[in-house]
Amino acid sequence: MALKENIQSLLAQVEELKANNAEELEALRIKYLSKKGEITALFNEFRNVPNDQKRELGQMLNQLRQEAESRINALREQFEEAAAETDRLDLTRTPDPIALGTRHPLSLVREEIEDIFSRIGFTIAQGPEVEDDKHVYGMLNFAPEHPARDMQDTFFIEKEIGVQKPTDVLLRSHTSSVQTRVMTSQKPPIRVLCPGRVYRNEAISARAHCFFHQVEGLYIDKNVSFADLREALLYFSKEMFGPETKIRLRPSYFPFTEPSAEMDISCNICGGTGCSFCKGTGWVEILGCGMVDPNVLEACGIDSKEYSGFAFGMGVERITNLKYRVKDLRLFSENDVRFLRQFESC
Repeated sequence: MALKENIQSLLAQVEELKANNAEELEALRIKYLSKKGEITALFNEFRNVPNDQKRELGQMLNQLRQEAESRINALREQFEEAAAETDRLDLTRTPDPIALGTRHPLSLVREEIEDIFSRIGFTIAQGPEVEDDKHVYGMLNFAPEHPARDMQDTFFIEKEIGVQKPTDVLLRSHTSSVQTRVMTSQKPPIRVLCPGRVYRNEAISARAHCFFHQVEGLYIDKNVSFADLREALLYFSKEMFGPETKIRLRPSYFPFTEPSAEMDISCNICGGTGCSFCKGTGWVEILGCGMVDPNVLEACGIDSKEYSGFAFGMGVERITNLKYRVKDLRLFSENDVRFLRQFESC
């Protein structure tokens, strides 16, 4: 019965197996389950057991081996899980809680504008920020002597160091250049929205900056009228600023549209009763618009006798000022996290 006692003794040891790391666990496996292990030695001794005892002792040996394998496998899984958890840890991460970031208010407003116009069929068109005079001015009916071509308004790019005279390469001053590229590469009907950053040589202040963001729209098809333009802009205004919003169109002038207009909305701060933001008028200007000048259509290879269209353009900063009441344009580009944290819930 010495074999039976040895089995019971090893079973008690196996039930109490412990290991602090994978190396200790491997040593235990070798001690008990390897070819020269203690449990294997008991199986070798089992060959000499009388037949009338083999049934009982065989069951005990199998139970011992299964218990040893189960215990060692359980310890191995614990070590593997701990190692995997360690691999997932970023040991360079600060112990302080990391605050969630937020999207920039200009991005929020630009995407909302894009979403509103996408509901009425407008698609997004993009173009280069470094442009040529032809697409920025020439094809848009700007006369050669137009003031916007002056160095005081436009950032021209020098081809060589030390060259002082303007070249035909410049930073786009409006995203209308994207419209000219679309009109020369696509056939009507055309219905696009052109968002992007633009540059103008202006002094930086609370109301102006040398770069800002625009969203311009263009729709060209047969029998497009000024009434279509008005309804599209009315729809946008109500979706952006609320269903009670009213609009008014005032005659204006732009080289690339005729007739041209500037659009005001009823002040969303005072509801049109008059406040300091709208200077007591109850109205706030938000964009310029008009019917595409036939000269622009012809310059882009579109038959102005068969097609007509409208265009509009707005500053994203201006819309953001109205929506979130941001009074200083410089806040949008200073990367002040205190300012950006105000939009975490947007």
